[in-house]
Amino acid sequence: MRLILLGLPGAGKGTQGECISEKYGIPHISTGSLIRSVIASGSELGKIVNKYISEGNLIPDEYMIEILRHRLSSSDDCKDGWILDGYPRTVVQALHLDSMLKQNLMEIDCAFDIRISCKEAVLRIIKRRVCRSCNQVYSFVQTEVEAVCKKCGSKLYQRSDDNIEVAMHRLEVYMEQTHPLVHYYANLGKLISINGEQDINLVFTAVDKEISEFVKENRIGEAQ
Repeated sequence: MRLILLGLPGAGKGTQGECISEKYGIPHISTGSLIRSVIASGSELGKIVNKYISEGNLIPDEYMIEILRHRLSSSDDCKDGWILDGYPRTVVQALHLDSMLKQNLMEIDCAFDIRISCKEAVLRIIKRRVCRSCNQVYSFVQTEVEAVCKKCGSKLYQRSDDNIEVAMHRLEVYMEQTHPLVHYYANLGKLISINGEQDINLVFTAVDKEISEFVKENRIGEAQ
């Protein structure tokens, strides 16, 4: 089962990715974790990528697809599928991904578009707090007593780029570069839209229902 998560910044892709991963035992692969791991590896590719990052530049598509190729092929945890969060970001990247998968007789199964309004996205971004130790994400907390991570007890903080100016810019970039992926996957018949403004648990219930139906249909097809 190979899934892609789409949605505005703040839509909850990371949260849903973790929920899917936990239930179905497939890895949740985010762009950020991919980049951090390849840099930490000390490989030649890691050094090249780190140069782009340290200079504040975007990583060229050919390097990103190579990073992804290595992640998907080098670990046994991907043999039953995976969830991509943050990649592809453009239709060009989606075409690269499709080409890479086709070489291995694979394809994307579903692309989930977790839909929230731009207003809701901005509110979520500026209210977001992150644990300094385990990176667990929370919405804004009102008291010092609550301003600690429920998982590890460490203090929460607001990222420097979680402000309204940066949030508005990120939305503009998303609509210009990434939103066309919604139409791309819709045209392939692989897009599933989910109301992301519900309670987190209800969002996952909706996502899980679609995945369960896909898995059931897939098994029926194999039996036949």
